[in-house]
Amino acid sequence: MSGVPEITVRFWAGAQRAAGHAEESLSVATIGELRQVLTAREELSKICGVASFLVDGRQAADTARLDRGAIVDVLPPFAGGAAPNRRLTFGGSR
Repeated sequence: MSGVPEITVRFWAGAQRAAGHAEESLSVATIGELRQVLTAREELSKICGVASFLVDGRQAADTARLDRGAIVDVLPPFAGGAAPNRRLTFGGSR
């Protein structure tokens, strides 16, 4: 696809088991588009619906645009990810 960046998607924990591999290259423009592509796959549909997506190590919303060469990590909740409507917090007191 012209104009759509190629990215590397890395799968962790249950997402890796469901995908059947640790990583793959895809051409998508946003995290939302990536989520749609992955949830269209039966084996990944449930996991990617609740997974967090990190772009180059930072949590990203579905509206986040992707640059060529970006590395996107797919983290199921039990591997450090959270449902899309939950906010991740690190450190500090409870």
